[in-house]
Amino acid sequence: MEIEKLSIGSLEEAKNEIAAVGASPVSVNIMAPKAVFHVVKVHGVSATAANILKQEMLSKGGDAAVHAGVVNCRQRVSDVILMGTLRQYRRVIKSLRIQPVGLPMLAEKLKTLLDPPGGQV
Repeated sequence: MEIEKLSIGSLEEAKNEIAAVGASPVSVNIMAPKAVFHVVKVHGVSATAANILKQEMLSKGGDAAVHAGVVNCRQRVSDVILMGTLRQYRRVIKSLRIQPVGLPMLAEKLKTLLDPPGGQV
């Protein structure tokens, strides 16, 4: 038995790797978005928006790093590092579209950034 660390950077790579082990075609499409992990940095986010982003990412199984002072709004603006799979981002984007404080615009920017050619986030 040998092991190998995979670095999967796209949905297509994920589909190819999953299909290569003999998974059913239906399973390939279900699992591929779970195999692609992205880290995204968002600059200049209000404390309110940063808190919502953190909550949304956590609720979908991802995470977000924010300035420590954001939680009590002592820090008015923070950069945010989002960490998650394509599947988690898909769910977050859907939620952000109905949030206040500029988050619908961020949802569209995330979709554009993460949308694979020929696919959908």
